[in-house]
Amino acid sequence: MLTKGDDYPLHQTPEPIAYVGANRNFYDRFFFNGYNRSGEIFFAAAMGVYPYINVLDGAFSIVVDGVQHNVYASKIMHMERLDTNVGGIGVDIVKPMEELRITCQDKDNGVSADLVFKASIPAHEEPRFTRRAGSQIMMDVTRMMQNGTWSGWIEVKGKRIEVTPEEYRGTRDRSWGIRGVGAADSQPNPYAPDFQFYWLWAPMNFDDFSAHYFVNEDATGNVWNCNGMIIPSTGAEAEKMRLVASKLQFQSGTRHASSAEILFTKASGEEVSFKMSPKWNFYMKGIGYGHDHFSHGSYHGELETGYDEFVTAEMNPENIHIQAMCDVVFTSDKGEITGQGVLEQLIAGPHGPSGFTDLMDFAP
Repeated sequence: MLTKGDDYPLHQTPEPIAYVGANRNFYDRFFFNGYNRSGEIFFAAAMGVYPYINVLDGAFSIVVDGVQHNVYASKIMHMERLDTNVGGIGVDIVKPMEELRITCQDKDNGVSADLVFKASIPAHEEPRFTRRAGSQIMMDVTRMMQNGTWSGWIEVKGKRIEVTPEEYRGTRDRSWGIRGVGAADSQPNPYAPDFQFYWLWAPMNFDDFSAHYFVNEDATGNVWNCNGMIIPSTGAEAEKMRLVASKLQFQSGTRHASSAEILFTKASGEEVSFKMSPKWNFYMKGIGYGHDHFSHGSYHGELETGYDEFVTAEMNPENIHIQAMCDVVFTSDKGEITGQGVLEQLIAGPHGPSGFTDLMDFAP
């Protein structure tokens, strides 16, 4: 079957673009976040394309006055991967790697947006994520991230928010490859270990540069993937760190950080640090991550839309997948610089350095 994508030089196999290959868990995803300089308003959007199961879904979420408003949509894709609109949610690539537009129209629930992201740094490719359980690939993913500014507007329950690049900045990422999509496999993998996942992701924005850190660790604290970068906004070459590390303190009764320190060692041997101070949490379920109904890649027929909302301060600690809105202090031998960022956290199962021993025990 030929689709719009076949008119673009995007083919990776002898097949038309509609056909992705043999793995039903292949996906292709957009993610965006944005926030104002006071850190009081935060929004996020996501859109996933799942070619093998023929589903496309999207979500838009905004936090205003401590309430997170979440719009969801899912549709049968009809094998057309370039129609990146579902329900009232859309993603438009205005200028690849430089400018993208996201839109949301949910008049019934009073949430609308028209926003343009403009990159302030070049897109950065993260190291490849590959994880197996016995003979099965559980994760084989390429990811990229990019910081930038936002312009446009958002309306929530009759309140209009003007978004300007001087006031709003954030991060987008793209990821594609193989990871769990939609319904779980009905036949268990005899080699699959008890579930464990330790993930920190920290894109940070300063006036003259961006910084980026992530880490995956196993249950004993051994690192199986990590990265640290400092990326100037001037177009100068990005600096890859020689060594990276992080230290977290946890809020009692949760798996959420009360503070975090990220340590970079440059190729020159100079050591710098980022002290992240979480202010409040954005809950990733609001854009489909682990949502009990609109989980990523789940089947909802020709088209289904949905909406929910919750007070962020009242969420229970079992909602472990978050992006914490943070103030950041960067310290080097030249002094201190203040900025902003998010600390994404998904810590499930045992993790020795954190003191976690079960699937969902919490800090004392």
